[in-house]
Amino acid sequence: MKKIQNKYSGVKTLPILILLLTFMDFDKVSLAESPSVKKNSALPRFVSLKQEKTYLRTGPGVQYPIDWVYQIKKLPLEVILEFGTWRKVRDVRGGQGWIHQSMLSSIRTFIITGKIRTLRKSESTKSNPVAKLEVNVVGKISKCEHISSWCIVSADGYKGWLRRVDFWGVYSQEVIK
Repeated sequence: MKKIQNKYSGVKTLPILILLLTFMDFDKVSLAESPSVKKNSALPRFVSLKQEKTYLRTGPGVQYPIDWVYQIKKLPLEVILEFGTWRKVRDVRGGQGWIHQSMLSSIRTFIITGKIRTLRKSESTKSNPVAKLEVNVVGKISKCEHISSWCIVSADGYKGWLRRVDFWGVYSQEVIK
C-alpha cells in the first residue's frame, strides 16, 4: 500500500496586498449592489481551480486587491455567490473571496481533511486498502451516489473508494455521475 503525501506541504502562500494606482480609471462596482445570480446555476456548488496560481480578490473585479494566492491546481472551492463573471468562493478552511469564472473548472475534486485517510478497494471499511492519503492531498471525484456515504475517487494514479466524511468537496446527499 502506498502512502500519498501532500506535495504542497512545503508551499507557503502569504496574503498579497496590491496598492491600486489612483490615476487608473476602473469601473467601480459597489459591494452594496445586489449580485446577479444566474438562474440556471445552482448555488452553492463546488468547482475547482484551473491554474496552479490563482488570485483570490477582496471584491468582484481586478480593481480589488488580491487577498490570497492559491498555488494548488484542481483545489476544490465552493461557489457561494455570483456577480457577472466573478464568483465568490469559500475554501476548505472557510476563507472567502472573489475569483474570475475563467479561472474555475466544473471538474469535481476533493481535498483530504482531518487526518490520514484510507482509500479502499470497495465501499466498506473492511475492504482492502489501496493507498493512504495525507491531509491536504487533492484528487478527483469520479462518482458519488445519493444513498451511499462512499464516493469513487482518484489521487496520484490510485483509484478507490473514500467516505464522504473523509474529505471536503461534495455535499452529504449530492449525486456525482
